This record gives sequence, structure tokens and C-alpha cells, in this order.
Amino acid sequence: MTDKQRQSFEQGIDAIEQALDDVVEHGSDDELFIASYLQGHFALVVSRVLIHQQHCFDVLNATLCASLDEAFANQELEDADQQAVRQRWAALIEPYL
Repeated sequence: MTDKQRQSFEQGIDAIEQALDDVVEHGSDDELFIASYLQGHFALVVSRVLIHQQHCFDVLNATLCASLDEAFANQELEDADQQAVRQRWAALIEPYL
């Protein structure tokens, strides 16, 4: 991995974090709930990816989706909220895939 690739990955991470943070200031209550839930998974997954030096958005996406799958299998959210979380994540990661 080159320094440029690592820097691009880290910039993407920062942009996604900023988008989630922006919901606090500008989002509805429902958007805030979804962003907050997603932010917890995102922070955990990013730390795992960085520890393993897997600076790749495909790996980030797969790992986050697996984390959500596991949480949803444990009935953490209602179906409608699960769908909203997945849709929000897809919108956030799409520019980087």
C-alpha cells in the first residue's frame, strides 16, 4: 500500500465521520438515531481495519455489513430501522467503492 492510497483511505474515513457528525446539527430525530447507531459500528469497524492495516474501502464495507448483520440477527433494531441503517451506510460508502 502506498502512502497516497493510505491517505486517500483516511480522507474517506474522515469524510464519512463528518457526514455522520453533520446529522447531529442538521438531521431529524430519526436521522439522528440512525446516524448514532451507525456511528458506533463505524468506529469499531474502522479501528479493526486500521489495526490490521487493511486500508481498503471494500474491506471496510464488508466488515461493517457483517457487523450490522450480526447485530440485526440479535434483533437490535426493528426491521424498518435496520433498513434505514443499511440505506444510510450504502449512501455513505458508495462514493468510495
